[in-house]
Amino acid sequence: MKKSIIMLLFSALLLFLIPMHTQAATNQTKIILDGQELILPNDVEVVNVRNNIMIPIRVVAENLKFNVNWDQKTQNVNIQQGSNAVSLTVGKDQANVQNNTVSLSIAPQMIKNTVVVPIRFVSEEMGLRVGWNNKAKIVTLTSNNTSIPSPPSSGNGNEATTNLIHDINFTNNQLVVSLESEVTPVISTLKNPERIIVDFPSTNFGNMGQVPPGGSMGRLDTSDFPGVTEVRYSLFKNDPAQVRIVVELNNVSSVNYTQETISGKFILDVSMVNQPAPATPVSSGKKIVVIDPGHGGSDPGTISFTKKPEKIFALALGLKVQALLEKEPDIELIMTRETDIYPTRSERVKLANDLKADVFVSIHGNSVTAAPQVSGTETYYYQREDSKELATIIHKNLIKALGFKDRGVKNGNYQVIRETTMSAVLLEIGFLSNKSEEEAMMSETNLNKAAQAIVDGIKEYLKL
Repeated sequence: MKKSIIMLLFSALLLFLIPMHTQAATNQTKIILDGQELILPNDVEVVNVRNNIMIPIRVVAENLKFNVNWDQKTQNVNIQQGSNAVSLTVGKDQANVQNNTVSLSIAPQMIKNTVVVPIRFVSEEMGLRVGWNNKAKIVTLTSNNTSIPSPPSSGNGNEATTNLIHDINFTNNQLVVSLESEVTPVISTLKNPERIIVDFPSTNFGNMGQVPPGGSMGRLDTSDFPGVTEVRYSLFKNDPAQVRIVVELNNVSSVNYTQETISGKFILDVSMVNQPAPATPVSSGKKIVVIDPGHGGSDPGTISFTKKPEKIFALALGLKVQALLEKEPDIELIMTRETDIYPTRSERVKLANDLKADVFVSIHGNSVTAAPQVSGTETYYYQREDSKELATIIHKNLIKALGFKDRGVKNGNYQVIRETTMSAVLLEIGFLSNKSEEEAMMSETNLNKAAQAIVDGIKEYLKL
């Protein structure tokens, strides 16, 4: 998983660290914008980060006539076109779009002095149609022309007609769309975060007061509905026209919906079951420890030398730590996951913070596929002295137990240790990209040793 590997022999020459799991899709990647190939500066490429296709945002934005400003100190990119504004920060998986906070599938990255962002963000938040040809390594981007098409001519009657939307509202957990004529939308759902996607084919915006300007999105006020993060809409395609409405949900465990069209109004009735609030441990006086096996579910993490996903190792070790900590009478243990599911990083942080945990430990396996000889254990904390103390103690125990190369205790800017409010560490047990180290890490003997070392470190830090 780690973005912090110091590449052997070359570290003194690099201005920025190349993230561990970022690999150039190819040296011949291309970006085609509105039929024209963009000229990419030297070393600027389309990249694949943990199966997320990411593209250089400055090149795309400037070719769309956006003003792009980069703040080196804050690592912030601000993109402006008239009243449309987008703000992104390297390493943060949330962006600001038109003064609204939106979640990204993966945080922007700095690679070879260039900020890259997930292609889905470009599609959803900049109003572009996107395509990725994996075989040819070509990204295609098509900007939308949001002008309302002229009414169909009254010729032979075979011309395609375009339906019009005159109003969009969200109230009482119902999406209500006023249509010029009845149309059956295509409805789909996406996860992480939970979203309901409603696509209206052969449909454009009509005489409505809140038509989003070219290439951008409109948003509805959903502040009165805690189960809904936002409702956004845009002209998703132009030829033929297609309006897309996205209902993004907040902290729900399940969602159901029904649909009907009454008197020219399409109604989507959303029924949500909220996530249960984390229960506060009832054992008085116990120390609360959160163990976080990294990745899981749709997020495999890095891939090992033998092509196994990191999430398998993280869970295997996490469950062994769980088994040991559950025997400790003075510790209340909480797991962020016990099966192959994917809690988002924000959900892991919220769980630990809501519980007012004393300790948070995130378990990972490291990787640098370009240098499979790299090996060793490294441990991360974020700025706080209490986290540094916890990291130092657990790291000492891991090195003693496993005998891997000591790569040190380091300050790392990772969300799960940055945004948690308790003593928090992220453990990189060893390098899954190293053949012999992967074999050692996955052995039952060393899994048991690593688990005991983590537990001993936690107990030593908590003075138990």
